[in-house]
Amino acid sequence: MVAQSRLPSQRFEYALRQQGYERIAGIDEAGRGCLAGPVVAAAVILAPDAHFPDLTDSKLLSRAMREKLAGSIRASASGIGVGLCSPQEIDRLNILWAAMEAMRRAVSNLAPEPDYLLIDGNRCFPDARQPFEMIVQGDRRCRAIAAASVIAKVERDRLMHRLHDDYPAYAWKANAGYPTKQHYAALARHGPTPHHRRSFRLA
Repeated sequence: MVAQSRLPSQRFEYALRQQGYERIAGIDEAGRGCLAGPVVAAAVILAPDAHFPDLTDSKLLSRAMREKLAGSIRASASGIGVGLCSPQEIDRLNILWAAMEAMRRAVSNLAPEPDYLLIDGNRCFPDARQPFEMIVQGDRRCRAIAAASVIAKVERDRLMHRLHDDYPAYAWKANAGYPTKQHYAALARHGPTPHHRRSFRLA
């Protein structure tokens, strides 16, 4: 159970609905600090009456809780879009712009099309078609962004768990590509895989 003080509010969405916006999408990404795998973004439109008593920043939740919440969000959301950028794109663009591009792709994959964007952090991807607001620590303050953080994290972890079967030495089922001691030890022993970000420090 997540403490009530840690639960994000709906005040951002409520204020926007008072202005006439209806399809309000929260946007967040996962995997920016990893050594391997893509950066994954999600855009989520929640129904106003959807109830998620434990929904908060995905980093504050256990894996089991994230999986449970992701199922509930997918079952009740008005729309979900997911976008990613590959390690090769991250190396070419840099991780900041790759994360922005993953967010843009998530929004473009969202149906119905949103009429307002609530974005975690202090940057928006270029050429956004909708009006938007950027919210620092939005995954802890805004319910729609928290939902996007859960979907992005669960989608990315599932992808890394599938890749683990081809590269078990790197223990991606345990670390999901993040820079753990075990991951660094595997890199020192076996070198990087095609899924590693060559522009990152790998030793």
